[in-house]
Amino acid sequence: MSPRPVDTAAAKLAGAGVLAAVVLAAGRLLAQGLRRLPLPHGPVPRSRPPGAWRRESRDLHAAAAALCASVLADSAVEHYRGSFENPGMVAPLAASALAIVAGIDAAIAARLPSPMRRGGYRLAAAVGAAGLGFHLYDVQRRPGGFGWLNLFYAAPLGAPAALVLAGILGLAAERVGADSDGASARMAGLPPGRALCAVVAAGLAGTVGEVALLHYRGSFQNPFMWLPVSLPPVAAALTAKAAIDRSGRRDRRFTRAWLWLTALLGVGGVGFHAWGVSRAMAGWRNWRQNLLDGPPLPAPPAFSALALAGLAALRLRERDGG
Repeated sequence: MSPRPVDTAAAKLAGAGVLAAVVLAAGRLLAQGLRRLPLPHGPVPRSRPPGAWRRESRDLHAAAAALCASVLADSAVEHYRGSFENPGMVAPLAASALAIVAGIDAAIAARLPSPMRRGGYRLAAAVGAAGLGFHLYDVQRRPGGFGWLNLFYAAPLGAPAALVLAGILGLAAERVGADSDGASARMAGLPPGRALCAVVAAGLAGTVGEVALLHYRGSFQNPFMWLPVSLPPVAAALTAKAAIDRSGRRDRRFTRAWLWLTALLGVGGVGFHAWGVSRAMAGWRNWRQNLLDGPPLPAPPAFSALALAGLAALRLRERDGG
């Protein structure tokens, strides 16, 4: 493994610019939200019409928050391991935290103004896109460029892409929730169920690719390491089929069951990764180092978050009608 190259002054300057933009945007969103919050004992404003309380919108918000939480925890560990060398490494932590607040609020109480939630999701997506650019830069600047060794050990491409995906899911939840009956909402010119099934399928496929790369690096030494590269691809294929299938009102029980299986896989993956940490030198007694060097605990829940979004997308798809 080649030593990690040090960021150039230009890269650090770009990272500082991204961080400054995130701080300014987050500060503006928080200020707007605080001005619109109700006074103590005052009436609770409805930031969305009654149709916004439908189950699909809440589940999509919850999925976006869960995916952001996975990114936040994973980025915090990985960027701490990188000593936050580039100031931009702080940006995804702030953006994902703001999006988590937006998602939890919308899923539970919807007390925050809708523009603040949308702004939080847009900021998360923008920071994820910027992070993807930084991670691509980190891969290509190493000796050998886009070779397998650098894909194994350079900055992972999946984490910032997941933050982009979380922002898209949150914005979709706002779009679905703002519609009174779900019939008139359109996303990229498509009915919401079809569009979201396609988004979830792409997200599952990308997550499987990232997991396959890292588990291949680990030589699939545990047979259970094959599960996240065998079960979720089926869920991705079934969800993609739901996106292109003309029979919008079909009851897709098998697809739903497989998405639940994928969600459980994400929960079980945390247990397996925790077991992997315990097998390192001194186990959990040396947690400060083993959490950094062992299998990442925050990664598997990404499957659970995407499965939850897929279940909501299926319910919308069954009402699309075509």
